[in-house]
Amino acid sequence: MTDHLTAATLTALADGELPAEEAAAAREHVDTCLPCASTLVDTWLLKSSVGKSGHRYSMTAPCEERLQKIIAGEARIAAAPRASSAHARRNWTAFSGWVAAAAMFLVLLSWTLMQFRAQRSGINNAEMAVAAEASDLHIAMLASSAQPQVVSSDRHTVKPWFQGKLPFSFNLPETLPADMHLDGANLVYLGDRPVAQLLFSIGRHRASVFVEQTRTAQAIQLSRAGFHVIGFTTGDLETIAISDVDPGQLRALADAVRAAQ
Repeated sequence: MTDHLTAATLTALADGELPAEEAAAAREHVDTCLPCASTLVDTWLLKSSVGKSGHRYSMTAPCEERLQKIIAGEARIAAAPRASSAHARRNWTAFSGWVAAAAMFLVLLSWTLMQFRAQRSGINNAEMAVAAEASDLHIAMLASSAQPQVVSSDRHTVKPWFQGKLPFSFNLPETLPADMHLDGANLVYLGDRPVAQLLFSIGRHRASVFVEQTRTAQAIQLSRAGFHVIGFTTGDLETIAISDVDPGQLRALADAVRAAQ
């Protein structure tokens, strides 16, 4: 498979609706095609944002009453003679358009709230972009079936693997909090800079800790599409930890990495 995957195929892959053989071929293509991987991540993020936003906000009584009336009207139209089918299609089109508009509004509201919280915390757009790019890399790792570039739970194996690959050095904690394990690491890029992506398991959750040379002294703590982002600096290093695990557990992992430096 050399051509890019179609939008329909990527959407079906994100939804888990492809047959097993097609899904395997699509995942193999995504593992080696950056544009398709990026599109798949964007599709996953949009679906995640819509799903989480739909559970975050409760429907008001007037809105619920209006929807019930629309549904009841659709049921009556469906039972009516065929002569009313055009009217039914118009009503359904209007209802579908309203739902799509509401979903888009929730996605935009979620992104706007994240930007607002970031601005109140003093986080600028450049820092937001780095945090967003790091979270995209973490989500792409979760969506991929590829193994880490170095697979090891031994810090004496993972740290030396980066020698000659990074223009800096870092330490890994000797011990981790309960139910946390080092799984391996990848060499990735944030912007145009090489970064160590350390991979951890926290119970059944996965976490990425990105370590790079310091860009800014600003600490970061955000949520994006259900993933928590915690960033801090220590010495000449900047670290960004990302996971959908409880923020307290992610903070404990970040603190363990920071204490090791």
